[in-house]
Amino acid sequence: MTQQVAERELTMSRAMVEAIKQEMEANEEVFVMGEDIADYGGIFSSTTGLLDEFGRDRVMDVPISETAFIGAAVGAAQAGMRPIAELMFVDFFGVAMDQIYNQMAKNTYMSGGAVSVPMVLMTAVGGTYSDAGQHSQTLYGTFAHLPGMKVVVPSNAYDAKGLMHSAIRDDDPVVFMFHKRLMGLGWMPSPEGPKNNVPEEPYTIPFGQADIKREGADATVVTLGLHVHRACEAARELADEGIETEIIDLRTLVPFDTKTVVDSVRKTGRLIVVDEDYRSFGLTGEVVARVAEHALDDLEEVRRLAIPDVPIPYARPLETALNPSAKQIADAIRDTQ
Repeated sequence: MTQQVAERELTMSRAMVEAIKQEMEANEEVFVMGEDIADYGGIFSSTTGLLDEFGRDRVMDVPISETAFIGAAVGAAQAGMRPIAELMFVDFFGVAMDQIYNQMAKNTYMSGGAVSVPMVLMTAVGGTYSDAGQHSQTLYGTFAHLPGMKVVVPSNAYDAKGLMHSAIRDDDPVVFMFHKRLMGLGWMPSPEGPKNNVPEEPYTIPFGQADIKREGADATVVTLGLHVHRACEAARELADEGIETEIIDLRTLVPFDTKTVVDSVRKTGRLIVVDEDYRSFGLTGEVVARVAEHALDDLEEVRRLAIPDVPIPYARPLETALNPSAKQIADAIRDTQ
């Protein structure tokens, strides 16, 4: 008789914490460090409960010096440990860019392969809650543009747990970027979708494998993070009009799943790329370029939706106007038909 395994739903924050906890239990070299990640549990609940479980030797609050603690994480990784360093907001990367890009991302190359840097740089991205220009950016493209780092962007709890297991076990540096709006926090409500069924046992999701969230033959939407859910909302509305939209959640930018995107566009002929990063020199242009290189003859229509090239405003109406909405996505898809 087959035993039924009860399904359980987790928020994205709880799924991430569970993956970290299981990896810390399995490997004593895994530890976590960052600002407000111990007693407070992370301002976005990314480390809640870990201090009680593992103590201050493995869950470390650090001074407000990203340069120091990210540099320390790089050194620990090169010495054989597997640190998870949380950069509270991705916007703060500037004060530690030398440690991130000239050390974390490059040291394996610069040493001729003599050292590896098996660390996770975990960081919060995204806006939509009036935190202005220095706490609301997304910046996927900044890290994806610089060689040496893998870049992970989950859109839901199931993916967050599996991708976190993969990130911690990876022998290369991984930038794990979680959207604040998807974490399931009481003070920042999530859209419908990121809280989903998550197995209790550990599991991995391979990097470089996009997920087709919805199949369709009339248009392809390529996106990630928060906008997976906005695209799904748009697709449900368009289905009532007879337009069937295929939605691709990239899940990782580095490595990038070109094949899944190209195969979809060959089927639909219409490509809409949606991103919360800036429009110029970013993800939207990269996706269009890859499709053009591999399937130009199949490509009939292209639309790009992204943040205009301006700082994120504090004023809620202005911020909302800049960020691609489900309605704007639906309108862009209609415009390609």
